[in-house]
Amino acid sequence: MENNLLNGHLGNLILALAVVAWAIAQVLKVVVVLIQNHRLDFRRITGSGGMPSSHSAFVCACASATGNLYGWSSPIFALAAVLAIVVMYDAANVRKAAGEQAKILNYMMEHWMEMKPELFGKELKEFLGHTPVQVIAGAVLGIVIGLAGTWLFR
Repeated sequence: MENNLLNGHLGNLILALAVVAWAIAQVLKVVVVLIQNHRLDFRRITGSGGMPSSHSAFVCACASATGNLYGWSSPIFALAAVLAIVVMYDAANVRKAAGEQAKILNYMMEHWMEMKPELFGKELKEFLGHTPVQVIAGAVLGIVIGLAGTWLFR
């Protein structure tokens, strides 16, 4: 297992595959914005939210690679799977709720002229979470990278 590119040179195949899945998801966000809005927005490479979920891709690559290498009934896969579920739940629900709250606060700041002047111009980021489809797309990407990577570079 030590004589391949991802494991031998990067030290940890599971971590390397998770990072690859994250990077691919981030690049795909730029492509999706280009297709949907007909504009190239390289800020999406480092941004959160959007299609596909890089958080889901990262944790699902980690979990699927762990399961493939150490067994689907191993305790280490169980831990990776539970963490993946928690991260994906957070991506789809908690951060989405925070984004909705940011929309309300931005509206309030826009319409409350009696607020202190130093509070204006600090618009909150509303694009924090993911839709269920974005989470699933990231999960599928991560699972494919995790499984394919462990089969190719094992």
